Amino acid sequence: MQFMTRKYQQMSQEFQRDPIQQNPIKLIEPKKYLAHRFCVAPMLDWTDRHCRYFHRLISQQALLYTEMVTSGGLLHADPHRFLQYDPAEHPLAFQLGGSHPRDLAACAKLIEQYGYDEVNLNVGCPSDRVQNGRFGACLMAEPELVAECVAAMRETVSIPVTVKSRIGIDDRDSYEELVHFVATVADAGCSTFIVHARKAWLSGLSPKQNRDVPPLRYDMVYQLKQDFPQLEIILNGGITSLDQAEDVLHHVDGVMVGREAYHNPYILAEVDSRFYADARQPRSRQDIMRLMLPYIEQQLKAGVRLSNISRHILGLFHGEPGARGWRRHISENACKTGAGERVIVDALNLINH
Repeated sequence: MQFMTRKYQQMSQEFQRDPIQQNPIKLIEPKKYLAHRFCVAPMLDWTDRHCRYFHRLISQQALLYTEMVTSGGLLHADPHRFLQYDPAEHPLAFQLGGSHPRDLAACAKLIEQYGYDEVNLNVGCPSDRVQNGRFGACLMAEPELVAECVAAMRETVSIPVTVKSRIGIDDRDSYEELVHFVATVADAGCSTFIVHARKAWLSGLSPKQNRDVPPLRYDMVYQLKQDFPQLEIILNGGITSLDQAEDVLHHVDGVMVGREAYHNPYILAEVDSRFYADARQPRSRQDIMRLMLPYIEQQLKAGVRLSNISRHILGLFHGEPGARGWRRHISENACKTGAGERVIVDALNLINH
């Protein structure tokens, strides 16, 4: 599937009544091969290259995102450390954090040179460290600066530049302010917005609390798609099943799933058939691990510790008989000095028997 982001013509639409606001909300016709139709969220310390390789073995179509990397980290450290990945991970987007247009443009150029399919600007992370660097969710208060950043990156690269945001911050959480933010950034050439359907509190809540405490407002994201039909709107936040994702896709162009995809990764097994009309049979959990073993062996030879990879696969058998033994065996043995792929093979045998 060729990956590209593009503006879509307004489609024929039907109406249903929104249960939250009792306002007419337009339903979006399904697009079988929309690249952003199903995305796995960027998650700091989780969606590293080993995690993404593992996820790609489960779904060949879902769009994967890197962890957020700051522009300073990319420009002033070894960029290969952050940019390396396996070609099998495509389609693959790189998420950047920063607020200096020139630095972001330089980073975007590096990202394009490494072959990524998209560069995504983080305007949603609420952590104190991110705020002190003047990027993340605090940038929602500066839509003109975000527009400058997007414009600078778009002038530098030919790959799509997208934005991931919240619906608002602190007391600046009205729908009118969200519309102003989106309209301003869209004028700079951004046509794809990934919107976490919660606002962020920049003080008083931890990043973890900001993922749970502010209420979900899907209605605001649905209304955004109605008011900006020419834009690609992707909803993120609180999606825990593929049935729920299908319901959300009646209103927006795509969904982004985070923690559920990490803790219960086999949820990705039906993504290709349900969202991309891919007729191939999904791989079994055992087949996924058999395909993962050569990768693990290769990475171990390159000096990677087994525990850096195995932590991502603990949830593969979630809800299945033997899942507890699988997790225990790997957790107790993968961290030992000299641990190799035999740990995974033995854990797999516990499942099979």
